[in-house]
Amino acid sequence: MQRRDGRRANELRPVEITRGYTENAPGSVLIRAGKTVVLCTASWENSVPVWKSGQGAGWVTAEYDMLPGATSERRRRNRARIDGRTQEIQRLIGRSLRTVVDLDALGENSILLDCDVLQADGGTRTASITGAYIALCDAVRLARREKWIKRSPVLDSVAAISVGRIDGRMLLDLDYPEDSAAQVDMNVVMTGSGRFVEVQGTGEEATFTRVELDQLLRLASRGIKRLTEIQEKALRRRLR
Repeated sequence: MQRRDGRRANELRPVEITRGYTENAPGSVLIRAGKTVVLCTASWENSVPVWKSGQGAGWVTAEYDMLPGATSERRRRNRARIDGRTQEIQRLIGRSLRTVVDLDALGENSILLDCDVLQADGGTRTASITGAYIALCDAVRLARREKWIKRSPVLDSVAAISVGRIDGRMLLDLDYPEDSAAQVDMNVVMTGSGRFVEVQGTGEEATFTRVELDQLLRLASRGIKRLTEIQEKALRRRLR
């Protein structure tokens, strides 16, 4: 099967990370993964949720949404309440970022990550995690410069990618048509040191073997290794 953009089965879509995309947020990143575009911002609050107050530790949480024009048909804004898919994704983003943050080192401060999908072509949750990590790092750099915290709480990097099986082939970084056609698809979140954070795998009216599971995880691991290199390169650049 020829992929519509000509990529090899184990090839990522082109990834671009632009830091300092907006001026007001301590961390602001525009991430492009193929035609998927997400704006990730990190905000700092000198407080924690009430249920964490008095514990001496901080908090990292996330919100996620798709803007109305992100898809071919206009998507209604989440006004009255958050739909189940959105809630599940933003919880995933928050969990993923917390795994690489020493909450004690944050003190009683919070980092709030907002991931807004400007254009969707598959992999919005994985791009959000990959971009939000960069935004978080920039927010932490500002906090250290302003002496809000004594040391960096960032313990490791984190990134995410999708993989899937289509007509017997294992493919990396699915775009929307591929995701829709996949008999098996997974979202995999890993740290830069190679440890798994979360694996979300589903057979779409199909099953998969242990051998296929291992193949998909190896493919995801290679993809996340490449994403980690892209993150490191982005963080080495000077902000304008």
